[in-house]
Amino acid sequence: MLRGRSLSVTSVSGLPRWEVEELPVEDLLLFEVAWEVANKVGGIYTVIQTKAKTTADEWGENYFLIGPYFENNMKTQVEQCEPVNETVRRAVDTMNNHGCQVTDHADGKHVIAQFHEWQAGIGLILSRARKLPIATIFTTHATLLGRYLCAANIDFYNHLDKFDIDKEAGERQIYHRYCMERASVHCAHVFTTVSEITAIEAEHMLKRKPDVITPNGLNVKKFSAVHEFQNLHAMYKARIQDFVRGHFYGHLDFDLEKTLFLFIAGRYEFSNKGADIFLESLSRLNFLLRMHKSDVTVVVFFIMPAKTNNFNVETLKGQAVRKQLWDTAHSVKEKFGKKLYDALLKGEIPDMNNILDRDDLTIMKRAIFSTQRHSLPPVTTHNMIDDATDPILSTIRRIGLFNSRTDRVKVILHPEFLSSTSPLLPMDYEEFVRGCHLGVFPSYYEPWGYTPAECTVMGIPSVTTNLSGFGCFMQEHVADPTAYGIYIVDRRFCSPDDSCNQLTKFLYGFCKQSRRQRIIQRNRTERLSDLLDWRYLVRYYQHARHLTLSRAFPDKFHMEPTAPPTTEGFKYPRPPSVPPSPSGSQASSPQSSDVEDDEDERYNEEEEAERDRLNFKSPFSLGQVPHGKKKLHGEYKN
Repeated sequence: MLRGRSLSVTSVSGLPRWEVEELPVEDLLLFEVAWEVANKVGGIYTVIQTKAKTTADEWGENYFLIGPYFENNMKTQVEQCEPVNETVRRAVDTMNNHGCQVTDHADGKHVIAQFHEWQAGIGLILSRARKLPIATIFTTHATLLGRYLCAANIDFYNHLDKFDIDKEAGERQIYHRYCMERASVHCAHVFTTVSEITAIEAEHMLKRKPDVITPNGLNVKKFSAVHEFQNLHAMYKARIQDFVRGHFYGHLDFDLEKTLFLFIAGRYEFSNKGADIFLESLSRLNFLLRMHKSDVTVVVFFIMPAKTNNFNVETLKGQAVRKQLWDTAHSVKEKFGKKLYDALLKGEIPDMNNILDRDDLTIMKRAIFSTQRHSLPPVTTHNMIDDATDPILSTIRRIGLFNSRTDRVKVILHPEFLSSTSPLLPMDYEEFVRGCHLGVFPSYYEPWGYTPAECTVMGIPSVTTNLSGFGCFMQEHVADPTAYGIYIVDRRFCSPDDSCNQLTKFLYGFCKQSRRQRIIQRNRTERLSDLLDWRYLVRYYQHARHLTLSRAFPDKFHMEPTAPPTTEGFKYPRPPSVPPSPSGSQASSPQSSDVEDDEDERYNEEEEAERDRLNFKSPFSLGQVPHGKKKLHGEYKN
């Protein structure tokens, strides 16, 4: 409870709880500073954009975002207006009149400023150097040096405590940026990061243990119809099927109703994002599907932007051929329908031998001839500038996945972000994700991982790893993640080959599921979305603000205790309809029809959903790095 200006802990339903809602926001100003405010570069933009509404609902006119000024972003993302807050308006006027040399206009209000990443850190450093009365928070979403080291295929997690940090930063010519990052970390009243795996990294790279872990959330859109997301999956899957019909024209000898769409998306960081291990597992999956004579086909999309000079001519031709065939079929159908209609009006059964004339047959023969192809369907949709050295294309050549007729796994590299205005695949990213069956993100370096989180809130199963913040978060809160469509590959304590085999096993098990089993799994996946809703995860940020106030203004704000008690987070239980298995991680990937029938008999959607709702208690434990929980560093490099 809040007594005067003190902050304390109460207990609700047996769970320790911080009474965050009583913070006197009317006497406070909250600023968030980041390079990605209204400026999309990476995941920090998503963090700030999706969290803005929840924070604004709490802080009202006392919440401000500060970012770089780019004219184009201002036109499309910012609505210009005069500041409503009198204090801020006077400060802005002073900046305008004196060339940004502001005087103090806080008017007795206490200021909290949260700085995201090293680019914004200079403001934090100067604020502390000039002894401004500001409570500061610094949040790192990934360490500079950690990202560089992992991209260079360094055995990172196995040598966290062995790196010569200054030497490594200097050799990579980022020493000046690293110094700003480290200074920001040590100047801040409160240091936060987005996941436990990044907290371990930050402790070694930046030499300070984070005070609070602030997991990333999303705005979760709930549909009034319980299974509306299933209908959206079917609708957008049909659009992807249309693209596949065009891309594989002349080689469309597989059943699209038995075809699964998998994808990986994100920055083109070949090793960090796990594209290397994904391609190797696809080669092994292709072998398994062919060996077992499976009738399932897997089409895999790589949505990773790279340098191109235009669309691939053969790819554009494929979509043109598909559209031409569609128009031909409709033309013949209209003619056929009119003849059938006229015959029925006369009370006659039409002669099917005469209902199509010679012209119709000629048109259809020409259409069939246009589908003839003397080359294999391309593995990329664009002309790559660095085709010979591109890591994905080079690996495809090495493993021999060329989209031949005998391949059960087909690959398509789409080296630019998706857009609804594209002449090739006119879908935005959310529509595309909803239309796929599985997102695969076997990252080696992933401080959080928004891509699998976005899949989860859309009810699409995904593959992640125990080296991603998202994967660790799900392991903590879900008893059997695989049963809920979250496949977690061990890339921390397994050898590269073992990790690849585990991923292959996950993919092969997914391919063996029936359509009904996939529907059941999507229902379970979508129910996890509450875990990722900012309405719940914003509590971690609220706690960090309480903590910084108590440290910056100890005479006015007092927190008892100074750290929240460590508790085990609640867990979504293992669904009772999942049959027993010696390995919990494979429980939801049935290996025989007997197991499939057994699960179908047990499954009751309403009972499972109600049980999950009862287990979802708010709030769950505020996530500091647990004390006394020593992490091992004997991991293999993948």
